[in-house]
Amino acid sequence: MAAIKRFTQRVWKSFLENAGHDANIVPNLVFESAKPNEVVATLKLERKHLNRNMTMHGGVILSLTDTLGSMALTTRGLWQTGVSVDIHTSFLRPAGVEGEVVRAVATVESYGKTLASTRVDFFNAQGKLAAFGSHTKFIGASLSSERNVKFSEDGESIVEGKDE
Repeated sequence: MAAIKRFTQRVWKSFLENAGHDANIVPNLVFESAKPNEVVATLKLERKHLNRNMTMHGGVILSLTDTLGSMALTTRGLWQTGVSVDIHTSFLRPAGVEGEVVRAVATVESYGKTLASTRVDFFNAQGKLAAFGSHTKFIGASLSSERNVKFSEDGESIVEGKDE
């Protein structure tokens, strides 16, 4: 799985270098693991991630549903992760307060010729499911990117494309 994680981190670095939304809101997002169709990430909550009740803001969770759904698609070798066509997030309980770490597991649920769907589960510091989201992306144009890669069966190496 080493190649998958390296590739995922390389794509994440490009998100941050873009200096857009992700770089401003979740630059401290840490990718703990990446394997085929799944990434696990953690976020230590800062004041900027909180609502006026001093718990994690739902907008940050929704934004992470988008971002982490995209990052799950990198485990399929996609450099360009597509365009959102539908996104939903359901909130079950507070996800955390400042200083706590939220854990998220993002999985690819379906992957076709034009659309891909992902699910992201968010767990609070006590390990309880706090929120979950689904994300559908148009990936048709992304499939032909020159920066895409293909992984070996075990995910340890890249067999097509560049391993920069």
